[in-house]
Amino acid sequence: MIFKKLTLLTSAATVLALSSMAAGAENLRFWTTEEQPDRLAKQEAMAEAFEAKTGNKVEVIPVTESELGTRATAAFAAGDLPDVIYHSLQYALPWAEAGILDMDAATDVIEALGADTFAPGALAMAAMDDGYASVPANGWTQMIVYRKDLFDAAGLAAPTSYAAVEAAIEKLHNPPEMYGFVAATKVDEAFMSQVLEHVFLANGVSPVDEDGFAPLDEAKTIEVLEFYKKIANASPPGDLYWDQARTLYFSGNTAMVFWSPFILDELAGLRDSAPPTINDDPTSTELASKTGIVTNFSGPSNPDGAAYANINYFGITTDAATDAAEEFVEFSMDEGYLETLSIAPEGMFPTRRGTEEDPTYFITEWAKLPVGVDRKAPLGDLYAQDMIDEIVGGLDVAQRWGVKEGQLGLASKMNNSQVINRIVRQFIDGEIDAKTAVADLNAELSAIE
Repeated sequence: MIFKKLTLLTSAATVLALSSMAAGAENLRFWTTEEQPDRLAKQEAMAEAFEAKTGNKVEVIPVTESELGTRATAAFAAGDLPDVIYHSLQYALPWAEAGILDMDAATDVIEALGADTFAPGALAMAAMDDGYASVPANGWTQMIVYRKDLFDAAGLAAPTSYAAVEAAIEKLHNPPEMYGFVAATKVDEAFMSQVLEHVFLANGVSPVDEDGFAPLDEAKTIEVLEFYKKIANASPPGDLYWDQARTLYFSGNTAMVFWSPFILDELAGLRDSAPPTINDDPTSTELASKTGIVTNFSGPSNPDGAAYANINYFGITTDAATDAAEEFVEFSMDEGYLETLSIAPEGMFPTRRGTEEDPTYFITEWAKLPVGVDRKAPLGDLYAQDMIDEIVGGLDVAQRWGVKEGQLGLASKMNNSQVINRIVRQFIDGEIDAKTAVADLNAELSAIE
């Protein structure tokens, strides 16, 4: 009788708990720009796991990235924002300042998870006076991809600086069999803008400060221009962008290229649409085994260097069911974090390194996630640990023009105008000298608002 009574009490308590959970459950809306079917499926599975744990339902709503800004602005005006938005770096500070994002909620999540468990650079990009605009979800850093085997054979140091790159070009440039570099020179390609920003950042040069446009330092900028002309002169002729860079690296005809980490699975022969052609086997891992990468890169006027990064964030909006939204983001960054990263591990580096108990847990487990399209393999099986450390280490020192100055929007307009691309190309082609190029850059950039 006692056992039966206890069973009845336990059952009643369970029903009461479930009823309370249902009564207090929230229906959250989550906007995501990861809208490809396989990526949506993973996010929906994570939402289901969160609902099973908390009783809070999450509707995963795909939004095309190019439409995200317009849709968020319209939803804000209508008082109908979703609870959580997965968004890129460019929106973090402007949306927080506009009242779209709830800075206090994001800060609560980061403090609950432990700010010291996040990559410092990724956090710094979302930092505001009293907290953080959004929670860093993942990111990637632009890389110099290089033939480590050729560097080692020639006794060359890794290309971590202007000087090291120039030294490598001096020894390895032997066209057409081997180009020292494949620089970005196609003016109307965003790829050239990304590469140039990285090269400018490496030498500590930025076109903005806290007040807006900042005239480019002539001496430092001339160092940038002269370096870029050297790598362009060590490249094939023509208008070059990411396609030629990848093709020539894959065929074994260049020693160095700038590229994003999305090349990592292709290097290992895991994607049929972009096979390495260095040998007769398009599925070979030979090229991956001969490759090294550099994320933090320095110029002569900035020995600490810089890493160019693109960070994605979870933003909790000012229209959110705040407690449940915070809980969902915490779940996505903790027990659900590996599922978050598994959406595209080769381009989603862990911005949260680990937990308080195991500071490198997510790095270690991320390296075990399978990458690739037509074949799968973990990055940790394809690349040595020091390369894995370099891949994620860039996020510790990640930078972008205008972030710390609160001028990311203006810096983005400058990049999108392609003024920098055009004038740098004029200098490369010998149409103007370096001092004229600096003066022209300052004149045209100052007119952008």
